[in-house]
Amino acid sequence: MASQGVGSEQEPLLGDHTSGSREWDIIETEEHYKSRWRSIRILYLTMFLSSIGFSIVIMSIWPYLQKIDQTADASFLGWVIASFSIGQMVASPLFGLWSNHRPRKEPLIVSIFISVAANCLYSYVHVPASHNKYYMLAARGLVGFGAARTDEVQVSQGNIDHVAVVATNVLFFVILFIFALFETILTPLTMDMYAWTQEQAVLYNGIILAALGVEAVVIFMGVKLLSKKVGERALLLGGLIVVWVGFFILLPWGSQFPKIQWEDLHNNSIPNTTFGEIVVGFWKSAKEDHNDGPVGCPIEQAWCLYTPVIHLAQLLTAGVLIGIGYPACNVMSYTLYSKILGPKPQGVYMGWLTASGSGARILGPVFISHVYTYLGPRWAFSLVCGMVVLAISLLGAVYKRLIPFSVRCERSQGDSSSTVVGHT
Repeated sequence: MASQGVGSEQEPLLGDHTSGSREWDIIETEEHYKSRWRSIRILYLTMFLSSIGFSIVIMSIWPYLQKIDQTADASFLGWVIASFSIGQMVASPLFGLWSNHRPRKEPLIVSIFISVAANCLYSYVHVPASHNKYYMLAARGLVGFGAARTDEVQVSQGNIDHVAVVATNVLFFVILFIFALFETILTPLTMDMYAWTQEQAVLYNGIILAALGVEAVVIFMGVKLLSKKVGERALLLGGLIVVWVGFFILLPWGSQFPKIQWEDLHNNSIPNTTFGEIVVGFWKSAKEDHNDGPVGCPIEQAWCLYTPVIHLAQLLTAGVLIGIGYPACNVMSYTLYSKILGPKPQGVYMGWLTASGSGARILGPVFISHVYTYLGPRWAFSLVCGMVVLAISLLGAVYKRLIPFSVRCERSQGDSSSTVVGHT
């Protein structure tokens, strides 16, 4: 029985079924199989294009927000990023209910129009004379509203280990939470630590995320082969450990501190300089391009004065590790979840998983932006390390329950047979 469990865990999620087999005939016909794979390939393309747009926007939100509204701080940035998932979470059940009673093309077309209109609004949030940050907040919320999925189906399904289902949802929440806060804080962190301008932050962080995307593609291909040897649970555990190491490396160490942004204090300070140095300073400042604004760690963030700088080598090393751990955890959690649910339709349960991911993308940016702004990166990344430890502990507690639906049914049937034999 143990060998059967390991073998089932290591089976590919989308196996190469042959028509005519009993399992194949029960699950789907040849025509349904081809139709499903056409839909899957369309979803691949849709997700690819959607991810490109999301990556472009996520890197430029912070500089764009600073440019259109000087009153916006890093904590408000968290709400702007979270508004996308809030809109998605609100719209998903509405569009799902709509698609249950009307043709699915209707909510799909409406969602596309909402997305187009919301992105147009996002492009012009700089036009109003005031309250621009709130227009951006509304625009990102509408973009999320238009991005809602409409594939949730009401399905009744028994014989499922609901403890394993809930645990997987929690683990998926933590995984999405961690990556959402990483991509949220990357731009403010690099601007504060390395005194990058807005243009430099968008360019360099875009390169970093592009490299992580290439790394993720390699990891996705690698885990497919590796999962056949060690299983999904072990890979999920290993991915969480790698993520923990990545955030631990991000903790500030040493005696070097970031450059402080003193612009607001210039009018009230009396520098101890000679007249010649003042003249040279004015001459240099006249030649500088002031369009980029001040750079460095803002003095309003008190932790800038006593928190050591996070060196670029730390950031890059942590990024590589997080880029390894996150995609491995992501794909393994999806695979495990689908195997736990079994071959029956999974619409409702997948809706729960989507909701947990949306919740993570809401809370992650808000959490990291507030903690980072008021307490600094040391507290922020220490708390993230603590969350990952809790997730690893949860995985260890339910490790033996994260088994495929078929294995669970076989064990239940085996126990029932033993009980019958005992009574006879």
